[in-house]
Amino acid sequence: MSLAALPAELRGILAVLLAMGLFGIMDGAGKVLAQSYSPVQILMLRMVFSVPLAVLIVWPYGLRAVVRTVRPGFQLVRTLLLTVEMALVLLTFRVMPLADAHAILAATPLVVTALSVPLLGERVGPRRWLAVAVGFLGVLLIVRPGLGMLQPGALLALVCTLLYGLYQVLTRIVGRVDRAETSFLFQITVSAALLTPLAPFVWITPDAAHWPLFLLLAGFGAAGHLLLIRALNLAPAVVIQPFTYSLLLWAVLVGWLLFGDVPDLATVLGGGLVVAAGLYTVWREQRLRAAG
Repeated sequence: MSLAALPAELRGILAVLLAMGLFGIMDGAGKVLAQSYSPVQILMLRMVFSVPLAVLIVWPYGLRAVVRTVRPGFQLVRTLLLTVEMALVLLTFRVMPLADAHAILAATPLVVTALSVPLLGERVGPRRWLAVAVGFLGVLLIVRPGLGMLQPGALLALVCTLLYGLYQVLTRIVGRVDRAETSFLFQITVSAALLTPLAPFVWITPDAAHWPLFLLLAGFGAAGHLLLIRALNLAPAVVIQPFTYSLLLWAVLVGWLLFGDVPDLATVLGGGLVVAAGLYTVWREQRLRAAG
């Protein structure tokens, strides 16, 4: 049976699973590079290499239509948030195992739920607030504040989670008037334009062995985003969202294979609470939308 013969939602799920695999490998490459280069340089090269790939991705949708945005200010702010968040993620990977970092970053849907009240005017009932509280307990279990085990990387991961949650809320806002392809192209091209003038101040000429990793970051990143766009075209977001947590499994696998990192029991339990709370939040949102 060919892929085209499969139901649309199943193809969407397969696409997002493949995207998470690409992102997991990309994060491993980013962690390797972060030991030798500044996050600004890594991101600049990734974005510059991604620009032609992004143009090719959005070309079938009509480039003239894609470059138009109704909310350029919001697009700029969300791109700034994403750029800073990606730089801090690379710093986090430098000082923290991939699995531990992703266990904290998995709390992003819970942050989005909390921020959707003041910024989107959405109503969040007691059950979803309880899910947010459970997810927060999971994060506390991972970082273990007050026990002498709170790493700088854990604090960075928490900041990244907040920034990425705010970025997603702003993406929802611009998504009401702009196309997904517009946001995708805008964030890559503008991020490249913002980082390029800064790169010379931190530039270190890459070793020949590292150039393939820089190209991998750009190629896998663009391909992963393309797969996410395709997945959302094939299946509703509430169907796709639970499978994004497979990135945590990739983080464990890549961290173990490349760096010998094995998450401890507290991280596993805490990550499980965060994922369970996030899955419940997605399921509850789906139920409420269906009822509405």
